[in-house]
Amino acid sequence: MKVDIKCFANLANPEKCDFRDSTSYELEEGQTVEHLVQLAGIQGEDVSFVLVNSRVADLNTVLAEGDRVALTPHSAALKKPSAFKQ
Repeated sequence: MKVDIKCFANLANPEKCDFRDSTSYELEEGQTVEHLVQLAGIQGEDVSFVLVNSRVADLNTVLAEGDRVALTPHSAALKKPSAFKQ
């Protein structure tokens, strides 16, 4: 089954999980957000907030064909990089 994922802040990776456009992954029936996170090369403990189809979810949520997943990191990781300091 195909699911789409978007990652924000420091979880974003243009090749595996970007915030601009969703990235599609093929999963087996019954697999969870945690499986998807692993495929995207993200450590589960780095994920603070999960949305599936715009609804709050968690890493144990079982995914279905066509689901859209969004991931954000812990708030400490949302600090501006030093390149943006004024």
